[in-house]
Amino acid sequence: MVELARGAFPDLPFSVGTMTALDVEDGGLGGILAYYSTHHTPPELLPAVFAEFRRALAPGGRLLLAGHVGTGERRRPERVYGHPVSYDSYRLPPDRLARVLAESGLVVDSLLVQDRDEDRVWRSAGLMPRKPP
Repeated sequence: MVELARGAFPDLPFSVGTMTALDVEDGGLGGILAYYSTHHTPPELLPAVFAEFRRALAPGGRLLLAGHVGTGERRRPERVYGHPVSYDSYRLPPDRLARVLAESGLVVDSLLVQDRDEDRVWRSAGLMPRKPP
């Protein structure tokens, strides 16, 4: 995906890293997009991930976090969209995610939960916390 992004936008910098050690200076980012990524992180590591997001965000900076949520179950799908996959997915309750974000020093301004329906297999949530000024 990064190679595709570089090809499409050669004047923008892209890099690969880890959510627990972002290669940016303290307060160096105005925003972070974590879109359907943190639900692959074991729950015990989320405080470190969210603390790193807080460190990297500038005062008033925003995090847009979205992903699958549930009741605390862990899943390991074998196929997705007809393709074999190998990854874990941790479905935490949305209020637990909000609590871990708050404990990491971020202020959760909004939380939106999409419940399952006939087209949606899993519940999803979007949270938009910010780093206090």
